[in-house]
Amino acid sequence: MEKDLVIRKAVLNGKVKISGAKNSALRLLAAAMLTDETVELNNFPNGLLDVQIHLDMLKVLGKDIYTIEDNVVIKETQSEITSLDWTERSIRNTLLILGALVTRFGEGRVPLPGGCKLGERKYDLHVMLLENLGAEVWEEEPGFLCAKVKVGKRLTGSEIHLPMRSTGATENSILCASLAKGTTTIWNPHIRPEIMDLIDMLTKMGAKIKVYGQKCIVVEGVEKLSAVKHAVIPDNMEALTWAIGAVITNGEVEIENFPFEHLEIPMVYLRESGMKFYRGENSLIVKGGTPYPVEISTGPYPGINSDMQPLFAVYGAMCQGESKVVDLRFPGRYGYAEELAKMGMKYQVQGDMLVIEGGTSLKGATVTALDLRAGIALLLAGLTAEGETIIESSWQIHRGYENLFGKLRQLGVNI
Repeated sequence: MEKDLVIRKAVLNGKVKISGAKNSALRLLAAAMLTDETVELNNFPNGLLDVQIHLDMLKVLGKDIYTIEDNVVIKETQSEITSLDWTERSIRNTLLILGALVTRFGEGRVPLPGGCKLGERKYDLHVMLLENLGAEVWEEEPGFLCAKVKVGKRLTGSEIHLPMRSTGATENSILCASLAKGTTTIWNPHIRPEIMDLIDMLTKMGAKIKVYGQKCIVVEGVEKLSAVKHAVIPDNMEALTWAIGAVITNGEVEIENFPFEHLEIPMVYLRESGMKFYRGENSLIVKGGTPYPVEISTGPYPGINSDMQPLFAVYGAMCQGESKVVDLRFPGRYGYAEELAKMGMKYQVQGDMLVIEGGTSLKGATVTALDLRAGIALLLAGLTAEGETIIESSWQIHRGYENLFGKLRQLGVNI
């Protein structure tokens, strides 16, 4: 995975099945820390790099892991390990591990989060919510975040007012509140499919959670959570990737397990831009063609997720005319455009807006995957470019796309 990825022009044709959602799977693994009983997850993306790292972290924290195909079984063999002594690459999910440790054991110590560098992604909201629930939080050298309940061994229910609709802070609030003493109300939560999947699993484990739309989530803490068997929702980012790939390479792809209900707004924009697709019983068939320019602004679910904008940028580069992308949540996330420019994409950054002048044929070049979503955008661009495209730091893509090479081969692409 440390090797460069070499891509040549190709057309996506065939059938592909969507794996379980990365952004859901990682949260469910953090939730598995809340019980000493067995957790079994199906439709689980065991092949993802970030997932493998998280499973190894759980082993350090006293869990035994058994994986086969798209299933994982998690059993606890050692209890009350509250320090994640980890020196390998960190992932942002360590913040959720910290919340799970503190609410179950009264204290926790984890490496400071890693993952994608998307502007200024700090962790002040996570500190705030832990403090609101009765914990003291501090940093410790070299690069650890620590928290401990001030009184007793249990967090205490409280009101958490989120100043922005943060996915991570909403998830951590739910995890912490599940075993806290009393009732917690989370105001201004980010309600999206991955969070509803987390709530679904926790409810099966015995948590008491009520969702009142985008207004608030009310969690009544319980003493203990039990064993669970749960299926992970399909990955909407992977689904969108193959749909856009089919169009810009002028191919035809049937996407099985397509989560249309989670992608209604993005698909409206794509249909209006000329994407031709047909819904099957449990799939979506996408036919290629020349798309029209798009104008999008990212925002909370059910809008267009910030993760999606690099895909829309490549889509816009293939259009005849000017496309515009606005991302107010992570305005520093346009670094990938400079990499696409090495392949011939014409663009300007005007304040918080990325303006793309589409219609220019792309040419192969050596580019760098700055993060996961930038990496897959470069891969799609390489499938349309004349000549050879070399993607450095291509390991980023494997963080979020399971069995990438196998699925590309299914669609007629050799890498």
